[in-house]
Amino acid sequence: MSSFLQQVINGLSIGSVYALMAVGYSLVYSIMNFSNFAHGGVIMLGAYIGLYALSLLSLPFVAALVVAAFGAGLIAVVLEKIAYSPLRRRNAPGLYFIISAMGASIFLENFVVATIGPTFRTYPQIFDSKPFMIGDIALGRIDVLMFVISAISLGILMFIIEKTKVGLAIRATSYSAKGSAFMGVNVDWIIFVIFILGGMLAGVAGMLFGMRYTVYPQIGIITNKSFIAAVFGGLGSLPGAVVGSILLGLIETFASVAGYSTYRDLIAFALLILILVVRPTGLMGKATEDKA
Repeated sequence: MSSFLQQVINGLSIGSVYALMAVGYSLVYSIMNFSNFAHGGVIMLGAYIGLYALSLLSLPFVAALVVAAFGAGLIAVVLEKIAYSPLRRRNAPGLYFIISAMGASIFLENFVVATIGPTFRTYPQIFDSKPFMIGDIALGRIDVLMFVISAISLGILMFIIEKTKVGLAIRATSYSAKGSAFMGVNVDWIIFVIFILGGMLAGVAGMLFGMRYTVYPQIGIITNKSFIAAVFGGLGSLPGAVVGSILLGLIETFASVAGYSTYRDLIAFALLILILVVRPTGLMGKATEDKA
């Protein structure tokens, strides 16, 4: 039983970081109707910002996390202004946004390779490696940190979405951007807000993931998993993105325990295909006409 609980905790830990990544996809998709594949580049840059905030600036952990969050948020906003805003003004088809997002992702990755280098880098050790023990269950300090910070970050996001005027405007715009504009909502401001929120969560996720594993220019590929989680839960649904991420984290963890660790990616993509075939809207998503 303790072994089972241990794996559940491990799955919740990685699933919570997937959730931070996945809600960024869902936020943009709910308003702009396309999948922001450049989100992985923002997560990667957030990991590097956190690394250098700790190692070069010698900031304490909380300050470095804030710097990573705001740095990634700023990058996400700049990315929207350069890659997506001109397309929005021309009412370009959704496919153009996806192509632009892919180009931006490739640019960010190669920019880091050219400037920082392709070398794998590790975060300095901040916390004691000795785990917390609850009976026979060992709780890694980084795993606990990942779960707690992810839960707090997602809780703050849900409070903003559900309890504030900005959140009300975001929810209204997700139903109909044109209708919201007619009612006085500044859609450009809402798009700015969702990109900075998604970018900040990406920065937090990137730093946590980098601390748990390592940092390198291709770290953004992990967002393939978060995209799968977002589709699994239902693109455009924030609760769906969280539920899908937790389930994916648990599935991957138990697949590894069962001896299929080399097939984790295969299982994840097989799950994506299955969901698209059986229930294209995901577990908690709603049917829409023209979303990519």
